Amino acid sequence: MSAIPQGARSVLDEADISRALTRIAHEILERAKGAEDVMLLGIPTRGATLAKRLAARIADVEGTTVPVGFLDVTMYRDDLRLKPARALERTEIPDEGVDGRLIVLVDDVLYSGRTIRAALDALNDLGRPRAVQLAVLVDRGHRELPIRADYVGKNLPTSQRESVKVRLREHDGVQHDAVYLGIESETAI
Repeated sequence: MSAIPQGARSVLDEADISRALTRIAHEILERAKGAEDVMLLGIPTRGATLAKRLAARIADVEGTTVPVGFLDVTMYRDDLRLKPARALERTEIPDEGVDGRLIVLVDDVLYSGRTIRAALDALNDLGRPRAVQLAVLVDRGHRELPIRADYVGKNLPTSQRESVKVRLREHDGVQHDAVYLGIESETAI
């Protein structure tokens, strides 16, 4: 079970997260003019959970199933030598493949942009999508690369000293989903 970060305050509760995901699902459908060639690829760990939730909301609205996959970017990160070793997550691409599809990368927090750059590199090795878009639950700013999200649940201006922690039932074993803002005491997200 993943505890609430000490000294952190809640900035999004379960209802806020639910509304944000519903809005993002509608925005994806509106921009794509339906769900026909949309594929969601969640970046583990919490991005994978959010991608599944978005797919469920799209299915509720459109009555059609949107393919969902998971894209581990660990081996594409530019900080592998700077941080402790991390376990590889699952990469799982739907049978349809990514070629010619509208790929929506899904992640929980957008910060420096380096994880998304790694995701783009990983995606490049899998094929050639028609287009790639980005959906994030929280955009906290402080970009180091020219990357921006197409769909944002909440823009949350932060200082470099602050941390944003997303807690989801499926992944963290908590009773209620939430996003917390606190003073950084561990490695930056």
